[in-house]
Amino acid sequence: QVQLVESGGGLVQAGGSLRLSCAASGNIFVIYDMGWYRQAPGKQRELVASATSGGSTNYVDSVKGRFTISRDNAKKTVSLQMVSLKPEDTALYYCYADVTVRDGLVRGDYWGQGTQVTVSS
Repeated sequence: QVQLVESGGGLVQAGGSLRLSCAASGNIFVIYDMGWYRQAPGKQRELVASATSGGSTNYVDSVKGRFTISRDNAKKTVSLQMVSLKPEDTALYYCYADVTVRDGLVRGDYWGQGTQVTVSS
């Protein structure tokens, strides 16, 4: 009922920048939080950054000052600008959205397919 499509991953050298984007579509009534998780090989998935519909943001400590999340409620998009990338930022990045759908007004979390970010040293 809800699709999240990500773009923008890739390979970059340490110190470089990347911008991830995610667009939500489908049978959406309202979107609450949107954001990004990441999962590196052998590690648990962790929340990188999130943004509420009201504009409040939250970041994991390891990316504070380097990553910036932005959201366009009208376009149903969320982006993650990443600068000063480090090899430890290498992971599969997933967009997520906390959504209530129109059919039955059911609320749930939805995920994108993931986009790979690789930072070489």
